[in-house]
Amino acid sequence: MAKADLDLEGFFPLTIAEALRRTAAIAPEIEAIVASDGRITWGGLAEEVARLSAGLATQGIRKGDHVGLCLCNSVRWMTIFLALGSLGAVTVPINTRFVAGEMAYALRQSRVGTLITCDRLFKIDFVAMLREICPALDRQLPDEAMPDLRRVMVIGPDVPQGAIGWDAIAAADAADAKDIQACDPGDPLLIQYTSGTTSFPKGVVLTHRNMLANAWFSGLRMGLRPTDRFHSARPFFHVAGTTLSILSVLQHAATLVSMDRFEAADALRLMEAERCTHFSGNDTMALMLLNHPDRARRKLSLRGAWLAASPTIVRRVIDELGARECVVGYGLSEASPNVAQSCFWEPEDVRASAAMRLQPGVGVRIRRADGSDAEAGESGEILVRGWNVMLGYFDKPKETAEALDPDGWLATGDLGALDRDGRLTFLGRAKEIIRVGGENVSPADVENVLHRHPAIRQAAVVGVPEERLVEVPAAFVILNDGHSANPEAIKAWAKGEMAGFKVPRHVWIVDSFETIGMTASSKIQKKQLVAHARGLLGL
Repeated sequence: MAKADLDLEGFFPLTIAEALRRTAAIAPEIEAIVASDGRITWGGLAEEVARLSAGLATQGIRKGDHVGLCLCNSVRWMTIFLALGSLGAVTVPINTRFVAGEMAYALRQSRVGTLITCDRLFKIDFVAMLREICPALDRQLPDEAMPDLRRVMVIGPDVPQGAIGWDAIAAADAADAKDIQACDPGDPLLIQYTSGTTSFPKGVVLTHRNMLANAWFSGLRMGLRPTDRFHSARPFFHVAGTTLSILSVLQHAATLVSMDRFEAADALRLMEAERCTHFSGNDTMALMLLNHPDRARRKLSLRGAWLAASPTIVRRVIDELGARECVVGYGLSEASPNVAQSCFWEPEDVRASAAMRLQPGVGVRIRRADGSDAEAGESGEILVRGWNVMLGYFDKPKETAEALDPDGWLATGDLGALDRDGRLTFLGRAKEIIRVGGENVSPADVENVLHRHPAIRQAAVVGVPEERLVEVPAAFVILNDGHSANPEAIKAWAKGEMAGFKVPRHVWIVDSFETIGMTASSKIQKKQLVAHARGLLGL
């Protein structure tokens, strides 16, 4: 067990209003964010947030209100989020990839009273989607299908009769602000719906303290400072976008460079043009950058990165992208999200190994299947306790009680191990572990080895049923441009690189994971991959 206690009060700002006030005072001329809809300094952003807070307050939004936000990454998203946080309202980010039923569920379950959205984004007509789930939008809200939804604010020209046009809110004067209550660090700031890769989405309630402390420690360990420019295309509707991107630059007065959506060629171009010093990504995003044909001709200024990736990919990012201060993090939405992270000042071999230091004041236990605590180096379920743990799942007391015990320990459903120095190694999600004839196989371990194959750009491993061994590994791989390999050759190579029970029994070569199943945050949906594999095998 590794645990610690830490009183965070007085170390750094713990509310949105306090953090923005401090950063705007000490670095007013530093750019806060660069995105497709413009760029703005911290001083300018503070003024815009004050004006928008007044506009939202005049529409009746108050402390504690739940406000849905459905936009792409942008200056506007960041401004609205900080304005809502300054008012004490609770932001409910809506995934822009949601279909009508998923949006309806999130709005209803979180009891959103106000929704802020654009009329259209890419090929998605959000107004049409809202008309489908809330017919009163063309008359007057609320609708019996959405009794809590009293206001819909629409950015763009297609404003239904029952909605409010954005221009009226954006034109408010900061002096118009009335009845704005101060926030406490323990007040809710966000209701984050889990991505749904392993379970039905639940609304994780996170506080100002949860997110701002996590952002402070993450940025500190990444080495962010006011002259740095941090490229992150992580969707703002996930905590990697809010906590680890928006709030990390807020806490460290750095600049966030973002995109409507991640595309490797555009990301490389933007990182070069904006002279980005850091970037954020998961294994998929990192591989897309590393293997893109444009990478060789781009003059990057990278010094560091925040990754959720295997050691093989981390080493490539350090060596090939020049991000020598690259760090690795482990977390989950319920922990706001970071639990452990390596530090930019640690030796490269330590950071590349993906053995991470716990965040200060965060405790971790590794639990065996029988409920006892594991020894150093022994794997088991990761349990977390500390300032970063959520208040609970919104309006789901049963699920909250299942995840959080009376002593405050969060059961993550993830597997890991603590070494004798208290460093955490993430081994995979417990539900994804493949049990091969009595042996436990981590898909991440197999993927890490496959990524060393010269012909393989990306690999994803899942378990499929097998009569004798119960379950065996199966791999989907994307090949590097200009390389060829057949499934049998890949399996033969793997036999020389890993224990026999870990070698994939089935290998399929695919062009992309997009059509099989991938989240908006570029995470491969293993459940969809398993279903696809079973279909290919006729199971």
